[in-house]
Amino acid sequence: MPLQTPDVGVNVLLIGNGAREHALAEAIKNSKQKPRLHCFMGSRNPGMLDCSDSSFTGDITDKAAICAFADKVKATIAIIGPEAPLAAGVTDALQEKGIQVIGPTKIAAQIETSKAFTRHLLEKYDIHASPLHKTCTSVSEAAEWLSKLDQYVIKADGLRSGKGVKLSEEHLKTKEEALLYAEECIKKEGRVVIEEKLIGQEFSLMSFSDGNTLRHMPLVQDHKRAHENDEGVNTGGMGSYSMPDHSLPFLTAQDVKQAHRLNEEVITALQQEIQQPYRGILYGGFIATAQGIQIIEYNARFGDPESLNILSILKTDILNIFTAMIEGTLGSLDIEFERKATVCKYIVPEGYPDNPVKNERIVLPKKIMSNTKIYTATVDDRYEGLYMTGSRAVACLGIGNTIEEAEQSAEHTATQVQGKVFHRKDIGTTELIQKRIDHMKSLRTITQLA
Repeated sequence: MPLQTPDVGVNVLLIGNGAREHALAEAIKNSKQKPRLHCFMGSRNPGMLDCSDSSFTGDITDKAAICAFADKVKATIAIIGPEAPLAAGVTDALQEKGIQVIGPTKIAAQIETSKAFTRHLLEKYDIHASPLHKTCTSVSEAAEWLSKLDQYVIKADGLRSGKGVKLSEEHLKTKEEALLYAEECIKKEGRVVIEEKLIGQEFSLMSFSDGNTLRHMPLVQDHKRAHENDEGVNTGGMGSYSMPDHSLPFLTAQDVKQAHRLNEEVITALQQEIQQPYRGILYGGFIATAQGIQIIEYNARFGDPESLNILSILKTDILNIFTAMIEGTLGSLDIEFERKATVCKYIVPEGYPDNPVKNERIVLPKKIMSNTKIYTATVDDRYEGLYMTGSRAVACLGIGNTIEEAEQSAEHTATQVQGKVFHRKDIGTTELIQKRIDHMKSLRTITQLA
């Protein structure tokens, strides 16, 4: 079904209000198809408002309100940015109205919304890229499994905005603490996933899917820890970087091929399991270990911040990609990305993520360099200015021919943001990237000597 009809034209509905959605709004607005963009937001994101022809602020999981807005703007296609609307079945509701959606249905989104579902799927279809793991439904079962693991990861079986995973030694000092967190998860979701802790370097691979074909995007490395040198608690992501060759410096060519293959195997298994096509973004969270690539988790949408790195260097018209995804012709579309490095650094409120300041004003620089972008995230556009609402506020992204150039641009802009904020200065720096390279070399050397 085409995106445009003679009497309606291209009316794009974009759902969400973070930096990811700001980047999507910018890419959609730059399309040669000259679409009209209508944004349904949880709060007034000024970057999205600048790109949109109309907007509505409400609950982004409210299916009735979203469908009413879609009717009002005569939406011909909807793009769902965050995971919460996918989990709520917003895709299903829009599809029932005949609107084409970039974003999987509620049942397909289980690949993200349930850690237990994903591990079971990998087992059932013989995709051998998981650590030792067990889904536990009682505290006694969790205690028994924990007793068999030296190092472990406790995963809440539901959406926790990137903050539901806790690791031994780093977040959980004792098995008693681990068991208490497992009990908390069981009380809330009815089950908890406990896995062996993997040692290596994490990275992200996002792929476009039309239900038949996957087209892979450049690789990105996110930084979950709140503070420099990878210290502190997990967050939704403090920043990320990508390289001009679209790989990462600690990965081998075989690692990249393995990650591509795993995304392809997983999408095939998922579609076979749910008996419906998956049209949207498949985002594999991987870890490179001494034994090869392992799957940490899957997400059912563009990553945030990873999408900022990717969309900022995308050369192909994004609406052409979305059209191909809907029509099932992705395999015949040539998707191009600039051969540039990117570095993203998130500006976050003081105290983030556990006790962030809220309703504090933030002031952005009036002028930025041409190779830098600012994406507004969880802020509210009020008469007096921009106010932080408690989560990641602004993303500063630098683009360059080298990673050093991109990092310097991002850092220069990040330091100009005023308010009760902080950011990780080490993301994208030569020193931190070299630590990642050295870490993987040492792991591989130990394995070879063993």
